[in-house]
Amino acid sequence: MSEQQTEDPRLRMTRYVMELLDGWELNAQQQVDILALPDGTRTRSLRGFRDDTAFPDTDDVNKRVEHILAIDDALHTTYPHSNKMGQMWMRRGHRRFKQRTPVNTIIEDGLQGLVSVRMHLDCSWVSGPGN
Repeated sequence: MSEQQTEDPRLRMTRYVMELLDGWELNAQQQVDILALPDGTRTRSLRGFRDDTAFPDTDDVNKRVEHILAIDDALHTTYPHSNKMGQMWMRRGHRRFKQRTPVNTIIEDGLQGLVSVRMHLDCSWVSGPGN
């Protein structure tokens, strides 16, 4: 068996999510906040998540990771031939988010921002008062 096959799936997922957040050009504190890592998590701990440590297995972290991965999947569907286009979309202002970028929506609104970006990309945004 190759090392890739025997590696912990949660660790592989952790590394992948860290690559995504790096691609979205989030700084270390923004990554800690978006992932809802436990209080006291130092930004230098993120190096471990890129190398050999899986994310904590908590409801908050798992919920946010689920949304991040769904956003990534939707971006791959929208831009199947270019990861860079998805990264660019995340950093461009959008009327749906009051001219904020999806990244800023996530940073400023936390979990609700992740949900809003995911819903928009999944085309499940419900029009109505305030939307």
